Amino acid sequence: MKKVIARAVQREDDEMCAEYDFRRGMRGKHYKDMQAGYTVTIHKADGTTLVKDVRPKEGAIVLEPDIRTYFPDSESVNKTLRCLIPLLSQKRKAKTKKT
Repeated sequence: MKKVIARAVQREDDEMCAEYDFRRGMRGKHYKDMQAGYTVTIHKADGTTLVKDVRPKEGAIVLEPDIRTYFPDSESVNKTLRCLIPLLSQKRKAKTKKT
């Protein structure tokens, strides 16, 4: 007699399978390595190998998760930094007057 294996029924609103266990996961484990760049090796079915070096785009800035809640997109970050630029130049002028 065969054993019947019970399968979890996955509803459309579920995003993860029940068997995934992230209790020992670590957020940001590979963050520094990704910032330094990495290499992807693709082995094709015809026996050839393709190697790609992946580097972050020039000028790419990564926001920490707690900052992302306040700045969800590039436009909000740029707008805030533009408001801070005049304050930075005033600070520099004040320092040069003291010396």
